Amino acid sequence: MHTPPQDVTVVALLADPDAPTDVAQRMARVLAPRLADRSGPGRRFEVRVVSEPFTAGAEDPHTLMRRVKERGRTEDWDIIVALTDLPLHAHGRRVVVDLSHTHGLALLSLPSLGGLRLQARARRAVEEAVLGLAGPRDTGVEEPARRQRRPRPFAGRLTPVRPGQVGDEETADLRYVISGPRGYLRVLLGMVRANRPWRLVPGLSKALAAALATGAVATVNSTVWSLAEALSAPRLVIAMVGSVTLMIGWLIVDAELWHRPAGGSPEARQKTRLYNASTVLTVGIGVLVCYAGLLLVNVVWALFILNDQVFAAMTREPLDATEYWTLSWFVASTATVGGALGSGLESDEAIRAAAYSKREQERRHMLQDDHGP
Repeated sequence: MHTPPQDVTVVALLADPDAPTDVAQRMARVLAPRLADRSGPGRRFEVRVVSEPFTAGAEDPHTLMRRVKERGRTEDWDIIVALTDLPLHAHGRRVVVDLSHTHGLALLSLPSLGGLRLQARARRAVEEAVLGLAGPRDTGVEEPARRQRRPRPFAGRLTPVRPGQVGDEETADLRYVISGPRGYLRVLLGMVRANRPWRLVPGLSKALAAALATGAVATVNSTVWSLAEALSAPRLVIAMVGSVTLMIGWLIVDAELWHRPAGGSPEARQKTRLYNASTVLTVGIGVLVCYAGLLLVNVVWALFILNDQVFAAMTREPLDATEYWTLSWFVASTATVGGALGSGLESDEAIRAAAYSKREQERRHMLQDDHGP
């Protein structure tokens, strides 16, 4: 085992697999010198990344903090910062970070940092946690304990992050939570980002094949030409919204993605609403990406296959740019309905794997095992 010099503070980034590990590895490249610069002269840091599923089977901050503490007992780590892409809740609040100055531990929930600039926000949060846990460098002057244990702020005045309640029996001695409508939106966007909705596109191969086949056939159908020509812009918008909504609803219902509360408590209902909102947004973004791709493919296919003289003879309208766009738009909506039907050929596991992060998949498997068939 590598033994660091005595004047080096060893920081372990204990990260869940998948996205948290990616965040930790990118962060580790620059974290040590940034910590040294901010902590003042004479202090050095060594950063290590450990990828382990420490949240498996649990999402309670108190349990996770105990796991992190036990994990570090046999290591030479001075500070442990655990990163997870699960949203954490305690005392009815959404947790940003738990800190234990006694044991040198921090537990950071990445979704609480929002969906934008995640890497920068995560790095800043880890820096604040490490500097707060490391404490001021010994200068021979004893500072009040309260001042020593108070970390730097995790957010500015305009952010919804505030100190939260910590139970006497908990490992943590300081907690930051996120509250209010802005806090809810921030966690929601963070959960959607953790789910990586763009992965839904390659994950629905059979549905996409059905949609592309439907679009290819519809593009050369003279009845579809006449319908597209007769539809006004508002009706085309309604067709698009209807087809996308149908696809979203079908995927959620068919793959049983809708979350039901585990209990009747207000906190359970609050968590359920948050999970379901993230599911709708995740699937919705994925379907919209699919729709945009279908629209592009239909435009290219129409430009290649359609004959302006045949089109004009059937519709009595010239085949210009407007007609190409209108036809492709209508066909994309029709093809999306075909894709919804084709998604029934996908396995539920394939859809869940495409729609959720690895931690969220494990959490839902655990809930299904607890409740049973």
